Amino acid sequence: MYKESGYWDARYAEERRLPGGHEWFGGYRDFAPLVRRELRPGMRGLVLGCGTSSLSVQLHKEGVSPLFSIDYSPVCIMEMAQRHADVPDMNWMVMDARQLQFPGGTFDLVIEKGTLDAMMVDEKDPWTVTQETTSLVDEVLSEVSRVLTPSGCFISITFSQPHFRIRHYAQPQYDWSVSYDTYGRDFHYFLYTMHKGRRLTPCDLEKGQSLQKPYVQEQVSTLLESDNEDFLSNIQI
Repeated sequence: MYKESGYWDARYAEERRLPGGHEWFGGYRDFAPLVRRELRPGMRGLVLGCGTSSLSVQLHKEGVSPLFSIDYSPVCIMEMAQRHADVPDMNWMVMDARQLQFPGGTFDLVIEKGTLDAMMVDEKDPWTVTQETTSLVDEVLSEVSRVLTPSGCFISITFSQPHFRIRHYAQPQYDWSVSYDTYGRDFHYFLYTMHKGRRLTPCDLEKGQSLQKPYVQEQVSTLLESDNEDFLSNIQI
């Protein structure tokens, strides 16, 4: 369901009656120090799969402007545009992250929180990702790389552990480096930072090359901190 726009239309319509919006993987203050170290004056930003999160508003308060927030749910975008109609330089657009309607090199910062996780929800085996999902993620990441400036930054926030997720990010055609940090309490979420124009390490290149190969399973931590979304308990991609 998480991959279908109709599901999100219905969900956002229901959430209109609730104050605020739903926050995947915690609110901005939980990972703000990790984001702030990447912020520079005059940064132009893009939020992928914005949902009803306050992330866009918080980034705008940090000085990211103009800021574009996209989602493929018209209900969501209409709600957010109305809610923040009085905020200048905030733009809300219905758009598919696989086909970004922006010229190349438009943004200094692109960020997503849980959007890729929703796209990968069908996967049952985190060690061997299907070609369909791999291609889907590649479409999004290729577009992100295209719209970033030569020294731009892409931040991806997820519950997916490095031995699963770095394989997708560490592809040389994206022309960026990969690093990650953790945040959270009992269960750590992961914040990956990709810097455009920097090289992948040999170790990361090797991980990227392993994407199409069977992965040797290692001991991984279990989910200790509960979340009310079923897919957080069902997959570890």
